[in-house]
Amino acid sequence: MGRTKNKEVSPARDNNCVCDVVEAIADAQDDVLDQHCDISCARSIQNLVSPVAGNGLDTVPFILFDKKGKPFKGVGVEVQQNGSPTFECVESFIFRVNKVDDCCAVLELLIFDDETDPCHDPCQQLGKVEDLERTGICITVDLNCFCAITCLPAVSVL
Repeated sequence: MGRTKNKEVSPARDNNCVCDVVEAIADAQDDVLDQHCDISCARSIQNLVSPVAGNGLDTVPFILFDKKGKPFKGVGVEVQQNGSPTFECVESFIFRVNKVDDCCAVLELLIFDDETDPCHDPCQQLGKVEDLERTGICITVDLNCFCAITCLPAVSVL
């Protein structure tokens, strides 16, 4: 399929293909920018590391599915500063990988601009590509707990 930093981009390298694909995404994103906190995964990764100068792409957003085939919803908390600080839940089915270490990944929740209502399914959450944004809210997951991944086309969110 393709290579990034001498790693196969093919999703079936080891026993955990979800882990392999997320590691390949992390490597490709690292090629584009240092990390701080036909649509397919291979195509999205290829577009991200494409030699075309200045394509502006920096992220392969993705959706994970648990071992029962259900989409995984990440939940995090942010502090709202409206007078007295309050905690507010942020939920998302869409993630950006920030770091992977031995199938343990730090994922950042991605949302669409001005998203306020909780979604019950990933298709309800989708919106305009240019409205996808980082939340700064990260969760740590064990990639061995997932059995499938759907990659969205590479985008720019940094």
